[in-house]
Amino acid sequence: MTTVDDHILASTVASSARDLLSQLRSEYSGSDLGDVGDRRAHELLVRELALHRPDDAVLSEEGAPVPAEARSGRLWIIDPLDGTREYTDRADDWAVHVALVEGGDLTAGAVALASGDTHGTATPTPLPASGAERLRVAVSRSHRPPLVDELAGVLDVELVPMGSAGVKTVAVCTGRVDAYVHDGGQYQWDSAAPVAVARAAGAHTSHLDGSAVEYRSADPRSEDLLVCRPEVAPVLLDALAGLLAR
Repeated sequence: MTTVDDHILASTVASSARDLLSQLRSEYSGSDLGDVGDRRAHELLVRELALHRPDDAVLSEEGAPVPAEARSGRLWIIDPLDGTREYTDRADDWAVHVALVEGGDLTAGAVALASGDTHGTATPTPLPASGAERLRVAVSRSHRPPLVDELAGVLDVELVPMGSAGVKTVAVCTGRVDAYVHDGGQYQWDSAAPVAVARAAGAHTSHLDGSAVEYRSADPRSEDLLVCRPEVAPVLLDALAGLLAR
């Protein structure tokens, strides 16, 4: 069997799960749609990764914890459906996340958007130039942290509500917004693939205090995240440092 490149595999399986989720929307509705979508997309991703990478471990939002020793090898971190509320509400800002971590370091990833586009590390597109006069900051629509409103109080920013973390990160990569700020309530499967895609595109990624986002810990929680154009990172980090010090 021909070995598929990790970058291509991430994009391929993420796209397949996204297509399945789109199809399920014509068959189910309400909470049933979200439950079935989460489960079926998880099953598809786990099956395909086991087929192509049988020796790799998989950490999924819908799966069991992985043993600590898996962190020293190859670990796929997946979110079969990021933005379940948007998915069940029939909005279009949900996504599928697939990332590969080797020895704690991100090495490949893909975010498959509901729109049909898939952004991955296989063929990253450099960040486009920004012509916006105000900083546009993507924030969570359903779990909007108070910190982003405080940020708007100290900087001249436009807050742009969106769904999935993957959607918000891709919005930075495509130039729709300049930054994505999240404070609290995330897990490794929320951010791994988006961070991999953002880094490949040349974006800045860090925690809100400027420290590096890593995936070495066996604790799946990863509380906060900043993804932004590199030239605006100093301004945002300085403002966030002031707010976090209060």
